[in-house]
Amino acid sequence: MRSSRHHRVGATAGAAVLGLAIALGGGLATPASAADTATLSAVILGVGADETQRIVTWYSSADTAQQVQLAPTTSIVNGEFPAGSATFAAVGAANIATSGGFNRHATITGLKENTQYSYRVGSEGNWSPAYAFKTQDFEGDYDFLFYGDPQIGSSGNLAKDEAGWVDTVNVSLAANPNAELLVSGGDQVETANTESQWNSFLAPQQLKSYPWAATIGNHDVGGKAYEQHLFTPNTDRSGAYYSNGQPTSNTSGGDYWYIYKDTLFIDLNSNSYATSQGGGGDAAHLSYVQDVINKHGGDAKWKVLVYHHAIYSPAAHAKDGDNKIRRTDFPTAFSKLGVDLVLQGHDHSYSRSYEIKNGAKANPDEKPGQADVYPGPGGVIYVTANSASGSKYYDITKPDSSGTSGAGNGADPLNPDNYWYNSSQNQEHVRSYVKVAVRNDKLQVENIRSGTCAAPNASVELGSSCTNTESGQPVGSVTDKVTIHPYNGDGQKIQVAVPTAAPGEFGWTIDGYNGLVDLGTAKENATGDYFAASGEINPIVVSDTRRTLSPWSVAASVGDFKDADKSFSGANLGWTPGVIASGAGAKAGAAVPSGYGNNGEGLSVSRGLASAEQGHARGTAKVSAGLDLKVPGDAAKGTYRTTLTITALSS
Repeated sequence: MRSSRHHRVGATAGAAVLGLAIALGGGLATPASAADTATLSAVILGVGADETQRIVTWYSSADTAQQVQLAPTTSIVNGEFPAGSATFAAVGAANIATSGGFNRHATITGLKENTQYSYRVGSEGNWSPAYAFKTQDFEGDYDFLFYGDPQIGSSGNLAKDEAGWVDTVNVSLAANPNAELLVSGGDQVETANTESQWNSFLAPQQLKSYPWAATIGNHDVGGKAYEQHLFTPNTDRSGAYYSNGQPTSNTSGGDYWYIYKDTLFIDLNSNSYATSQGGGGDAAHLSYVQDVINKHGGDAKWKVLVYHHAIYSPAAHAKDGDNKIRRTDFPTAFSKLGVDLVLQGHDHSYSRSYEIKNGAKANPDEKPGQADVYPGPGGVIYVTANSASGSKYYDITKPDSSGTSGAGNGADPLNPDNYWYNSSQNQEHVRSYVKVAVRNDKLQVENIRSGTCAAPNASVELGSSCTNTESGQPVGSVTDKVTIHPYNGDGQKIQVAVPTAAPGEFGWTIDGYNGLVDLGTAKENATGDYFAASGEINPIVVSDTRRTLSPWSVAASVGDFKDADKSFSGANLGWTPGVIASGAGAKAGAAVPSGYGNNGEGLSVSRGLASAEQGHARGTAKVSAGLDLKVPGDAAKGTYRTTLTITALSS
């Protein structure tokens, strides 16, 4: 079985998406002695730097050397981990006094795809119970779930808040058992350092099996318990990313990023927004986002930002002064950096924005609740999640007359009850969660009810009204759904999925929104020397109405097919041009064979697609070309991309 490093997708020149199976590994920690009797608790599975990693965090009553032990579940017999199971050394520190004990975390690395694993924490002779998680294919489509503000304890009844939170997690994962990430909108608890609230937050057993991608909320930031419970990858804990500028103070902070499949996630501590507080404020966050995207944006197809304080939301916090500052600071930068989706919490209500570009509605013709959107360059969709636990809801508020851009909260001319920036708003006083389906050619975002007016629904049980009707709006029903279609630039991107060598098929899929060319499924040839596939570029319309009747030509070339540091030459791609609809004197260019096996250059150099001679008739032509790709047999599994660069010349 061939294996390779993690796939990546280029942002501008096209890139490879390459699946991989990395051998399981990890440094052996020095085992603690069998006499260690630390009590182990608060185990939670966290997201790692990519699909091949997970971070496990837990509490220990004693300051002993500990580790995570990992093995494929199929190798465990009668509850016993096999000799030689992988171990990963834990690090940590003493907890703050109100928490007591010590915190530990360890990063699991070298995971293989499509594998069920079991793990436990502790030391020889003193292990926790075993927990399990499953990896899925490291390439292709996936779903993740986004949860707004559990804020356990905010209703004043801890048990009811916990019950609602556990039920939402149960409902959401029963409906989406193959979801691959659980993404936080912040405010895990009501009071930062109250461990009883953290215990209730950690009550869902699924948090030990599905990776939690944490976000710091304003109710989490005022203590160290957040950092003690939720260790995150690639985290910059410089003073700039703490609201008071002091990482060693009794506060939590830091910005972090990770890449999961084709998505670059960047998570910000939005509690730090003004330099007057002592930290770097919004300017520091923007510098961080720009730096991460400059370094890693080319490795991903999608860019998703996550932070707590919603800048486009419909309820009690929409008009907060600090959010007006963020609403002025963030949007133009996010548009310029090519962000696709922003996930937010804080306002305990659901909203989905219009396409926002540079702080204004990008498309005046976009309708409220529009089911399909096509953000051009710079268009960003902002989503605010409602309460996932039912501990607290905020009612939607009325737009005011403070303006219709920047920091303003004016009304939507198409729907005056909504803010100008929101395509959809919802508040029924029922629990919900957001499902994001990440697909090759689109993002699908749904807000889904995880409860009704009935218990568990702490806020309603304790006197809040409820407008949901269970018969018409049951658990699992959708309040809003949108499909976001990407902008692929001025060229055409060509994609090919390369599977593991035989046995099995070779998958080529091409889907055609905004120029993405999808090549279907390819197969190995009989001798196993190469993979072969064919397809067709999107037709190109050439129109010439000049009186000079001057000659014209359209040519194109491709670069290498790439996946991060893996590639194969664009010379392996050939084509056969054709004229689909005659006009403008168009004549098809010469066929160019794939350069595989004959030292040819294929489409790695500019080749004529179509042309017309001096004196041709005016008019319009439609031209295309059939594609012939031969992929070297030693190419590793994955999804490779390149960009077809089209050049039109005329006298």
